[in-house]
Amino acid sequence: MTSVAVAGGAEQWSAVAWTWGTTPAERELAFPCDRHLPGTSEALFRAVDVNASPGVVFRWLCQLRVAPYSYDWIDNFGRSSPRELTPGLDALAVGQRAMGFFTLVEFERDGHLTFLARSGPLGDWAVTYRVLARGERGARLVVKLVVRYPDGLVGWVLRRVAPWADLVMMRKQLLTLAGLAEAGEASRARELPRR
Repeated sequence: MTSVAVAGGAEQWSAVAWTWGTTPAERELAFPCDRHLPGTSEALFRAVDVNASPGVVFRWLCQLRVAPYSYDWIDNFGRSSPRELTPGLDALAVGQRAMGFFTLVEFERDGHLTFLARSGPLGDWAVTYRVLARGERGARLVVKLVVRYPDGLVGWVLRRVAPWADLVMMRKQLLTLAGLAEAGEASRARELPRR
């Protein structure tokens, strides 16, 4: 993993952009994105706890097919990402588009979604969103993003800026999806008959 020192800051602070929310053990897990984009320049990791079942979290991940769930005014042309589940988006198939310029290349129901974006001016990117069970009713959403930067000045700039920019955007995305999954889980629990 690449690390860029922050002027006047500690290496630990710098590592935040590369490993936000994750544990060393999570960073050692196998992620499908690695086999879809070997020989990458960099790996970025992000993770959040979610107080919802893995199935509910996975279903919200399927919503990435229609919206990025980050800062909509930046990456969704000002349109709001849906706040309710869109019927049919969990009917997954390799080749489907997601988040604008990514393609679904692999998935495992309630386990992971893996997307790839190739040969753009910003390089090649592959990302896996993994859902792990946490306790009896919770989940852990762990993401690995691997990047192959372009050559030249653009690549040089991206190596220094992309990890921080991605952290800002993906942190918002993961917290938004976690909040929506938790709200859905709470609503579903209220609808269950009491014993």
